[in-house]
Amino acid sequence: MKRVQTWLLSLAMLLALAACGTPTAAPATTAAPAAGPTATPAAAARTLRLATTTSTADSGLLDAILPDFEQKYSAKVQVVAVGTGQALKLGQNGDADVVLVHARKQEDAFVAAGYGINRRDVMYNDFVIVGPSDDPAGVKGQAKAADAFKAIAAKQAIFDARGDGSGTSTKELSIWASTGISPTADLKQYKSLGQGMGETLTTANEQGGYALTDRGTFLAMREKLPNLALLVGGATIDENKDKALLNPYGVIPVNPAKHSGIDAELAEQFAAWITSPATQAAIGAFGKDKFGQPLFYSGVPKP
Repeated sequence: MKRVQTWLLSLAMLLALAACGTPTAAPATTAAPAAGPTATPAAAARTLRLATTTSTADSGLLDAILPDFEQKYSAKVQVVAVGTGQALKLGQNGDADVVLVHARKQEDAFVAAGYGINRRDVMYNDFVIVGPSDDPAGVKGQAKAADAFKAIAAKQAIFDARGDGSGTSTKELSIWASTGISPTADLKQYKSLGQGMGETLTTANEQGGYALTDRGTFLAMREKLPNLALLVGGATIDENKDKALLNPYGVIPVNPAKHSGIDAELAEQFAAWITSPATQAAIGAFGKDKFGQPLFYSGVPKP
């Protein structure tokens, strides 16, 4: 019993000492980091949704110029390459922040309806007619695309059309309209593919067909198209005698008042960047080293 009382007394004294501030071991501390800049989480890159034509992608132009924009504005460009009609539809539905397309009437209608704002000229190239190297319709060297189309129809030769509502498709159908020929009704070998420019050229190469294409995509893909020759439009844009084949491109930011979620600031920055002197120079130089001519020319077509 005495031992218990002694033990309880000792415990009480220990508790009293602790309450009076008996020193305890200091908690372990983490060593201070070495002197230097404080690391901060990287800012999340913004994403710009760009709806554009297959020609800007298939030609390799976007791969060449977009890294500069992404670096300057800490942004990622999400490219959707479709026909002009589909690109404008994406903008109309609020599924793109900015469009880069080449069908002026459709572009103007898009802006007039309030879906786009402040269209600006960006660049141009031209359309040409390609076809089998043996040229069964005898169109090589024709000065006018309409005359070449008449010869193709007279021969009932294969014609591979994009058929996708693109700027190229719109131009092709306007040429047929100028001839008074309805291709779907009058040409047994007319094939409306519903495909992009690259796929259409590949099909024409395989089938021995004629096609209307922008010069830039054809030049970029020429090594993969051994059976196709450039027949109408000349070796360069300066040799193209048919001014109706000039092919201008425009950039249009989507109107943020139509849809929530549009990055209007980034879209405007893109439009200003792609029309800036530095980017215009890059566009005008693209392709020169490989093809001896640019695939696109900056600004607006020469009168």
